[in-house]
Amino acid sequence: MLSYRQYAHGDLTVLSVSGNLDSLTAPEIRPEIEKIVASGARKVALEMSGLDVIDSSGIGVIVALFKRVRSQNGDVKIVAVRGQPREILRLLGLERAFDIVATLDEAAARF
Repeated sequence: MLSYRQYAHGDLTVLSVSGNLDSLTAPEIRPEIEKIVASGARKVALEMSGLDVIDSSGIGVIVALFKRVRSQNGDVKIVAVRGQPREILRLLGLERAFDIVATLDEAAARF
C-alpha cells in the first residue's frame, strides 16, 4: 500500500510518500508527479520518512520526478530517507546523484 500527499513548506513543494513504492503502486503516484510538474514547481522535496519499501519501479518514479523538474530549471531534494529505500539508493549509487538531506528545513536551505 502507498499513501502520498502534496503540500507546501515555505516555498517548497513537498511530496510526502509512505508505505511501499513498487511496481504495484508506482502508477498511482505518476499523476501526482504530473500535477507538480504542470504547476511549474521548481523547488521540490520528496519526503520519504514513511517509505518502507522501494523497488526498481519506485526508483523509476523518483528519476522521472527529477528529470521532469530539472527540465524546468528546478531541483528535487530527497528528505528523511531511511531503511531499505536508503540502502537501495546507496547500492545503486544514487546517493551521489541525488541531494539527500535529513529535514525539510535543510532541503529549503540547499536551494
